[in-house]
Amino acid sequence: MSQPNWTEEDNFDLTLSQRTEELYRIPNMEPKADGLIEAVVLPLRDMVIFPRMVSPIFIGREASLLALEEAQVKEQTVIGLTQRDPDVDDPGVEDFLPIGVEMAVGRLLTMPDGSRSALVQGRRRVEIVEFTRLKPYIKARARIVHEPTTADRQTQALMRSVLNLFERCIQLDRSIPEESHVFALNISEPGWLADMVATSLALTYEAKLRLLLLLDPKARLSQLNNLLAQEVDVLELEDEIHARVQNEVDKSQREFYLREQMKQIQNELGEGDIFTRDALDLKKKVEAAALPEEAKRVALKEVERLNQMPPMAPEVGIIRTYIDWILELPWNNPTPDNLDVRHAAKILERDHFGLKKAKERILEYIAVRSLKPKKERQPILCFVGPPGVGKTSLGRSIADALGRKFVRVSLGGVRDEAEIRGHRRTYIGALPGRIIQTMKRAGTSNPLFMLDEIDKLYSDFRGDPASAMLEVLDPEQNHSFSDHYLELPFDLSKVMFVTTANSLGTIPPPLLDRMEVIEFPGYIEEEKIEIANRYLIPRQIEENGIEELGLTLEPAALQRIIREYTYEAGVRSLEREIGRVCRKVARLKAEGKKYPTSISPDMIEKLLGPQQVFPPEAERQDEVGVATSLAWTETGGEIMPVEVAIIEGKGGLQMTGQMGEVMQESAQAAMTYIKSRAAALKIEMDVFERFDIHIHMPEGGIPKDGPSAGITMATAIISALTGRPAFKHVGMTGEITLRGRVLPIGGVREKVLAAHRAGLKTVILPEKNLKDLVDLPRTAKSELKIVPVKHMDEVLDIALGKQPIIEPPRPKKQPKDDGQEE
Repeated sequence: MSQPNWTEEDNFDLTLSQRTEELYRIPNMEPKADGLIEAVVLPLRDMVIFPRMVSPIFIGREASLLALEEAQVKEQTVIGLTQRDPDVDDPGVEDFLPIGVEMAVGRLLTMPDGSRSALVQGRRRVEIVEFTRLKPYIKARARIVHEPTTADRQTQALMRSVLNLFERCIQLDRSIPEESHVFALNISEPGWLADMVATSLALTYEAKLRLLLLLDPKARLSQLNNLLAQEVDVLELEDEIHARVQNEVDKSQREFYLREQMKQIQNELGEGDIFTRDALDLKKKVEAAALPEEAKRVALKEVERLNQMPPMAPEVGIIRTYIDWILELPWNNPTPDNLDVRHAAKILERDHFGLKKAKERILEYIAVRSLKPKKERQPILCFVGPPGVGKTSLGRSIADALGRKFVRVSLGGVRDEAEIRGHRRTYIGALPGRIIQTMKRAGTSNPLFMLDEIDKLYSDFRGDPASAMLEVLDPEQNHSFSDHYLELPFDLSKVMFVTTANSLGTIPPPLLDRMEVIEFPGYIEEEKIEIANRYLIPRQIEENGIEELGLTLEPAALQRIIREYTYEAGVRSLEREIGRVCRKVARLKAEGKKYPTSISPDMIEKLLGPQQVFPPEAERQDEVGVATSLAWTETGGEIMPVEVAIIEGKGGLQMTGQMGEVMQESAQAAMTYIKSRAAALKIEMDVFERFDIHIHMPEGGIPKDGPSAGITMATAIISALTGRPAFKHVGMTGEITLRGRVLPIGGVREKVLAAHRAGLKTVILPEKNLKDLVDLPRTAKSELKIVPVKHMDEVLDIALGKQPIIEPPRPKKQPKDDGQEE
């Protein structure tokens, strides 16, 4: 039989049904006597044909075309074998799967692009026994795989499960025609059902291969059941996502439709669109606001952008928020200053005791403003002092005295520059920095702006906020402060900035240079007693509800609380202890028990418990090698003994008690001075080579540093080396040089008061520190003998006894080589 010569026009005139009927007319291959069939092999790449299923295939290899031509000439079926590796162009015996499908192949069609196509129908599974030809095309002998046509109970259950899951897949997957389920319901053979469902589903190539290789219909149904369950899960998830998206789309479309309707109704009523009306109102606000020219121009430009955007655009909210910020900022609405100097002095004196320098500076500013009201330049003050001395509360009092709004920002722990300058509007949720936010909260363009804890700004990879503060606190720049969010110049020149810090050491020098530093020294005992009587006791009596009791604290009781229960430069702990006393009395009153109305020193321990703080005391007797130094701490002044021991050794100098580097250098300078004056002091030079000198400052857990203990260490060393006692009632402070000169030091006021509290009688000071005694209380001046000195010789005459009271250390005589002594 010759091959029919179909033209391209004839090919496309054939309907699909006609081509399918041709497939059905091709008979199955009859097995030979040995039960095997022999047919040409059609290699299949990337596709799996199941029995009884019809599918198109594309033929490109020459060997495959030859094989199909022979099969069509003889009107025989072929064996479709799937390649293990689809990339192999010339497959051999080992490149095929052992299980294939006998197929009927329809006529070859030439496609418009020149490729060849045919329709095939799978007939039955076959198992390859041997290949009988490899060239020019492959031919093989195969054994027919017979499948059962009936199903037991377990197989029927699997078939029903597969049908149910397949029905669910059809409901969820619109690409599978509904007729497929009807067709599947009419299949009674288990193997046929499995193959039909596998063909209908969009399974992976690997999954189809596994199903093809399963010869047992029951195992095939079980595997297909699992694949269907997975497919149903995925399809349900896709359906849920699709439904959610569709709901959002429908909602948006519904809103748009309703808004358009509302817009038309409002136009008919002459009311206009609500969004258009809102934009017009916003434009009127901008035009009516007292904005600087540049700010008004930018705001109107943003309003125009707002008009051109759809109402539901995401950027509408961002632009509206930006315009609101511009409108709500106090661009030019200052409050009038109260420039009455006497009124300000009265307010400051009412709220705070002491703090003379700070009060004077504020009154000077008010006086200058009263003489020159149009002066724009504001002072930028930095209050430096230990915690609890009234830095922040004084800022409130200054605002009260001037009649300005008081606002405060705590900078402690701020690490991000954006905290000061804000974020750019390109970021979602961007806001101005703390400076602009606080100005909005103030509502005026000239508040008193307190920047608390400016010494606790930190820098890291997010920027340096201290550098960002340079523009804020510079009078030459802050008239046009630029915030990243606003990107408009904002005038801060009318703001009175007051910063607070506990220490100047961590403030960058450029920032410190822009501020006028006012130091707040720690309160002395007399000041704390006065503050307690004026402010703390009345406040605690009122807070604890015992005003009607007429409770008083005797001065001696207050003094005991200060000395034995607090250790601070400020008065916070003192107020807490006074509050404890008031609460104890309030409880006695509430319980109906007898309560005191006057607190004496003897009652303090009963109310507050045992003593908590043990202040250092003066030496009880004159001693050799022990001199009293006066030290400054953040909590006030203290006395500190300096102990020196001389022991046999090799001329070493040992220093203990957590002495800092500067203090150790002072000790070495004192030693050099002593060696240079050894003859005048009657000290043998051999002592420095054969004895070790150990200097110790008690309370070793507390770090100590500074040069002010120089003359004290020199005095203690000379006392130990000469045997002359150091007087117990003498305290001293001052830096020593190699020539014995005594240089000035700091903290004189606190040191002298510490000597007075400790019961010392004489205080030795550098002569140049006499100027620091102006603010000293009269009682301390009258009860202390203050001796100014210029040289170390003067110190020794005052601090040491004239004659030794113990034998001074002397080096032992070294024996000569011949055994005789020197």
